[in-house]
Amino acid sequence: MAKTKEQKGQIIDKLEKALKSASSAVLVHFTKITVAEESAMRRNFRADGVSYTVAKKTLIRRALDKLGLEHKDIPLGGEVAIAYDGTLDGDPTTPARLVWKFAKQFGGEKLFILGGIFEGKFVGAERMREIATIPSLQSLRGMFVNVISSPMRGLVIALSAISEKKQ
Repeated sequence: MAKTKEQKGQIIDKLEKALKSASSAVLVHFTKITVAEESAMRRNFRADGVSYTVAKKTLIRRALDKLGLEHKDIPLGGEVAIAYDGTLDGDPTTPARLVWKFAKQFGGEKLFILGGIFEGKFVGAERMREIATIPSLQSLRGMFVNVISSPMRGLVIALSAISEKKQ
């Protein structure tokens, strides 16, 4: 059923508000995904605090225009959805990382990244794929702690070996 002008305006406003408040957003092209696959994907997204919205391309374009984001280079063909993190304090790489995970799982022809919004700027597909490969904030913190504690651990092992030798 066709949407009225008022309903389309509400969808544009909803998309604009969501994209404005999101720490990052990913434009996703999908095709031939089964209902079971999409349901599993949506559940996984929700568990990580990522929203997934399917909308008409013209409405997405209008929402991006209202935000003043340059998106003319991005081909919005076929079915398009937006995956976005609804919080400003969340990990901005999460939407891209989750989409990338499912793109690998489903295969590149069923689901792929078109581009997205990161740090308030519209970026292309290649840049969003790079962002998708960044480890999560929690993993990065763990790596940092490991790097910081590694020299101390080495010193403790060396001192322990010296004290064993002397005894």
